[in-house]
Amino acid sequence: MKSIGASVSAVLTAEKKEAEVEEVEEVVEEEEEEEECIGVENDMSFYLEEDPEYQISAVGKWYENSHGEVIGDVDTYFLHVLTNQRCESVRDCFDGWSEQGEKSAEQWETLCERIENLGSIDEYICNEKKVVV
Repeated sequence: MKSIGASVSAVLTAEKKEAEVEEVEEVVEEEEEEEECIGVENDMSFYLEEDPEYQISAVGKWYENSHGEVIGDVDTYFLHVLTNQRCESVRDCFDGWSEQGEKSAEQWETLCERIENLGSIDEYICNEKKVVV
């Protein structure tokens, strides 16, 4: 009978240890979930290679954990050339601006086309300060 009692006791001890391990794992998971996120912002500009006076600014915002991993989605946008208002596309940066001369309009158009053709534009906005196109 003592061996059965000892076996039951050993099983109960093992189950207790397993429950304690699971409890510790749950606490660690909760701490990881509650890990503080840091807001990150990068302001940058795209410049026209032939004439750097033509530039369009953009902003990238996101959150990172303490390991530098991006949490959630990255928010990228452009800034209107006159009002600095948020613009979802590079073309929106000129809405309401009618005072462009012919040469100026061509330069702005060239800048817009080059930005649109870059590919991986979010990567540029989040990682660079200045991009010459």
